Amino acid sequence: MKENFTFDADGIDPGAVPYKTLYTGSKIPVIGLGTFGSDHASPDEVAEAVRTGISLGYRHIDCAAVYGNEKEIGGVFAELFASGAVKREEMWITSKVWNDHHGAGDVLLSCAQTLKDLKLDYLDLFLVHWPFPNYHTPGCSVDYRSPDARAYIHENYMKTWRQMERLVDMGLVKHIGTSNMTMPKMKLLLRDCRIKPAVNEMELHPHMQQTEFLSYVLENGIQPIGYCPIGSPQRPERDRTETDSVDIEDPVIVKIAKDHGIHPAVVCIKWAAQRGELPIPFSTKKANMLSNLRSVASDPLSADEMKSISKIDRNCRLIKGQVFLWKQGQTWEDLWDLDGTITSP
Repeated sequence: MKENFTFDADGIDPGAVPYKTLYTGSKIPVIGLGTFGSDHASPDEVAEAVRTGISLGYRHIDCAAVYGNEKEIGGVFAELFASGAVKREEMWITSKVWNDHHGAGDVLLSCAQTLKDLKLDYLDLFLVHWPFPNYHTPGCSVDYRSPDARAYIHENYMKTWRQMERLVDMGLVKHIGTSNMTMPKMKLLLRDCRIKPAVNEMELHPHMQQTEFLSYVLENGIQPIGYCPIGSPQRPERDRTETDSVDIEDPVIVKIAKDHGIHPAVVCIKWAAQRGELPIPFSTKKANMLSNLRSVASDPLSADEMKSISKIDRNCRLIKGQVFLWKQGQTWEDLWDLDGTITSP
């Protein structure tokens, strides 16, 4: 083992972290470490956070090509696996194909680049990051609109999904899944797919509970993964709106945190895991990573506390996706099929 990696004495045994069993029979830890550094963490800082997380006991890492840090994270994976510090089969590693790689042959190219960057032979899970093939300049304003942006067309999405299925056939990925989907889009996918999505990654936190959609994916044997589980307090200013609420300042969350002697963010993580989703919080701070990891393994919330949190849903979507809109006069709501039908082109 390389001298610059040690298992942290403050960490917890990865075996003590609960897991969920997917419809394939594979087991996935109930908490993962997100790697979207956004504007406040460089690729090297995110990679170091991954190293710290693994030393603390994390075995589920959520990556994506568009985050711009897979090469740095891959350096950490390569070092740990080569040294014998951690075995590849002990890890669950996810990545995602970005919107500009939905075309014919592009999904394979995206996966191949991710495998090269992460220095892996296979991925445990590969997701279609967004159902729209719409690209935007990194760091752009929410008012930005690509001239090439297009609406969701199910036939085109299925062409992308067929490529995802092919990756499973080739052994390059073990599971495939969706992200940022809506119920009407998911219904069509389940009708037409050959390989069912193993997971659906979606925005989930106490002020954005998506109870109906969450129940739907669970009923269909799809495991929900929740991003922004504490309400994304570090998201860029450009992504904030006046109507956004702050989960960790909600009086219900604050009171439960005080009763347990923990930070309100930890309450959000506990709630997420206990309702059946897999939260993937991101942090570069050891103390936060450790408290998040410990939260799913001890001191569960009571039934009454869970019920209290269920009553504070505000349907407050923080990641609205405005940059993926495809024509003038639209609002972000057009992306999310709020009336139960897919928004027309």
